[in-house]
Amino acid sequence: MRKKLEGNGLWESSRMIMPEHERRIIADQRNQEIRYKPELDPQAWDEINEVVAKSIEDHSAITLTMFDPNENIVIEGIATRIDKQLNQIKMRWPNDDYDWIKIDKIISTSV
Repeated sequence: MRKKLEGNGLWESSRMIMPEHERRIIADQRNQEIRYKPELDPQAWDEINEVVAKSIEDHSAITLTMFDPNENIVIEGIATRIDKQLNQIKMRWPNDDYDWIKIDKIISTSV
């Protein structure tokens, strides 16, 4: 009996955890890991606009880094069109497929 109270004391002998407590611990850990989108200054937006406009004009491939709460998403393609009403960019992929990308999710671009 004496060995159970050594080290961590009572915790050495009780290693069970209730399912409700486990779910709460996991949820708290996930909430701590959530990231928030960085605010871009006007100069960064100008740079993004320049790269996208050059891609549309030259049909050159660009790399977009898009914000995601878990981790950033990096995509590469050719910008073909901008829809200012819906605030989206039409990106063409190497396999001639395309997707619409929300402009407000973009955090950086590169050629």
